[in-house]
Amino acid sequence: MADSGTDRWTHPAVILVATDLSDLDRLMPFAFKQAEETGARLILLHVLAAGTGMAVDAVGMPYYDPAGALEFAEKALQPWCEQATRRNLGCDALLREGNASQQISAVVRQFQADRVLLGTRSRSKLGKLLLGSVAEQVLRSVNLPVYTVGPEAHLAVAEAGQEQVVLYATTLREASRPSAALACRIASSQEAKLVLLHVMPPMEEMEKKGLATGQDSTALRELRILAAQAGAGCCSKVEARVAHGNLSESAERHASLIVLGATQRSALENLTRDRTIYRVLAHARCPVLTLKEPLLRADEAQSERIATHR
Repeated sequence: MADSGTDRWTHPAVILVATDLSDLDRLMPFAFKQAEETGARLILLHVLAAGTGMAVDAVGMPYYDPAGALEFAEKALQPWCEQATRRNLGCDALLREGNASQQISAVVRQFQADRVLLGTRSRSKLGKLLLGSVAEQVLRSVNLPVYTVGPEAHLAVAEAGQEQVVLYATTLREASRPSAALACRIASSQEAKLVLLHVMPPMEEMEKKGLATGQDSTALRELRILAAQAGAGCCSKVEARVAHGNLSESAERHASLIVLGATQRSALENLTRDRTIYRVLAHARCPVLTLKEPLLRADEAQSERIATHR
């Protein structure tokens, strides 16, 4: 990844905040903080989906009232723009109608956004297996960092002597290098420690197969190589860790940011694979930055599956 790209993503000029209006109280503290740190302009976007402009007349008959829905959205966004102005931040409210993920992608192109900030919801066990959420579609469609703020995320309050941590979770495949570089740059800009984490299958499962675990694993040796490479590219302290189980349980509770790489996969893989990334998006206690990575070739996909079980 070119330095100009990582500079733009680390210090964005435009941050697009996509909101369904119910998540503004959760999203805006993060949006203000990031804009104040980078000097970015905020674009607050709400997309009115088809059918959401329904109203009921005096006799109980439903009718389509998009003007009323747009007016309601405008009134919800305006106070946040006014608060941004009081903070000396540039901020514009934007309303669109149509498919949410398509409109978000269109606005990214129109305003040349460098970052997208949006909220996620905790879903049922069945819901985690379904496709079609706005967050998922955006993650797969835009070629820039997407910050997601889940219902359990909160803005960390820095305490004296407390070390800031940026956690980067990696599968150790070659395509993870771009997101590793971005994680490193962000950690450096925040003067935070960068933790590189690789999660392997449960220890009992690996021991039954005669595979090295924990500190003896091939994965840890490769992770230390990646840590040395990442450390050479930034001034942050870098630490390599391996864990057994799943990422959602192993993610650092005290991280100020979790960085993940998202790959493009077929619909069948999306339906059948373990949707770890979405559990993290739904339950992380801090924002999660996801960067779409290059599409895997068949041989690379096989290498990733092997690396995951080392």
